[in-house]
Amino acid sequence: GSKRLKSCCVTWVMVCVALCIVLLCQLLLRHRNQSTVIEGNNRSLDMIEVSGFICGYISCVFYLGSRFPQLYKNFRRRSTEGTSYLLFALAMVGNCTYGLSLVLKMPATESFRALYFLHHLPWLIGSFGVLFLDILVS
Repeated sequence: GSKRLKSCCVTWVMVCVALCIVLLCQLLLRHRNQSTVIEGNNRSLDMIEVSGFICGYISCVFYLGSRFPQLYKNFRRRSTEGTSYLLFALAMVGNCTYGLSLVLKMPATESFRALYFLHHLPWLIGSFGVLFLDILVS
């Protein structure tokens, strides 16, 4: 139970720290390569973008996963007693406005919309997905 959950959390924290170190190294490489731009060599930029997507999806999984223990606890107890409604109300407003900000910033040109949507998908899923789960909790 609790020991397994703790070791799982420690493992995930270590994975996230490792990803942050890799991303930081890539950002440093990007900065170094900007002064000596070699045409046709966008490999470091591609790696940074991929790292950003990986971090975005990991964030999305953790963010969505953070609501399931509360949902499970409420379901098992058949009660929402002890739940901080202010926390969920503020989180819902924050997620709603964050998701809307991403949608409202969408480019007017239809050809760029699909690419914009794809690039922001993990954050859209995170904000609107957690908003949906918070509605279930409340």
